[in-house]
Amino acid sequence: MASPRQRAARLRYVQYAVLVLVLLAIALFADWEQLRRAFWDWEVVKAQFPDVITIALKNTIIYTACGFTFGLVLGLILALMRLSSVGPYRWIATGIIELFRGLPALVVFIALSVGFNLAFPDRQIPFGNLGIVTLALGLVGGAYMAETIRAGIQAVPKGQMEAARSLGMSHSRAMISVVVPQAFRIILPPLTNELILLTKDSSLVYILGLALSEYELTKFGREGMNTAANLTPIIVIGLCYLLITVPLSIVVRRMESRSERAR
Repeated sequence: MASPRQRAARLRYVQYAVLVLVLLAIALFADWEQLRRAFWDWEVVKAQFPDVITIALKNTIIYTACGFTFGLVLGLILALMRLSSVGPYRWIATGIIELFRGLPALVVFIALSVGFNLAFPDRQIPFGNLGIVTLALGLVGGAYMAETIRAGIQAVPKGQMEAARSLGMSHSRAMISVVVPQAFRIILPPLTNELILLTKDSSLVYILGLALSEYELTKFGREGMNTAANLTPIIVIGLCYLLITVPLSIVVRRMESRSERAR
């Protein structure tokens, strides 16, 4: 009778065999020339450059950076309000966090782009579409970052605050000068993950009326796909997204490994 380890080994071999058979079937029966034309037509690839870099990739980075910066500031403020001893501050911060964590980012984009114009027909959000994207990404990202920052602050040993207060610092100064910097060192990996999520959420800008100079990667890829009747533009913009997200993912893993070694 086989032992549990032997049965597990046999199961792995069966899985490997099935995987090999599937790959062989794909290699033998797939129409590789048709797949190449549909997904990687060199003429279509050439037509995407340089605009996919100078317009789409650049705007994606700008939208993400603006949304993340606003969200980080908002998240820090909301986190401090959540930890405040003043009841109304906690209630307001909790309401904002739960609201924007519960709403899909698409709904926030629509509310800011359409709802604002309906509510205030004679006014516009500053900086046009850039302002809408910054607010939408910042509100959604800030709600999540607020909880991350709050957890980081609470993870700092209480002795740090007590030591700062014993040196004559006020509670506010000790929090800003001593506790918050230590909290940010703890939460850098999850904040970087939030940056990756905001990079992908920036694709929701497609619902806004954009000029060509305002296109981000997804909008640029959709327009290119419709023009060329080919999926190559989607592959190109997918690679551009990977140029942003893969290095950030590597940074996150290294920071997590460093944090584990420090423990």
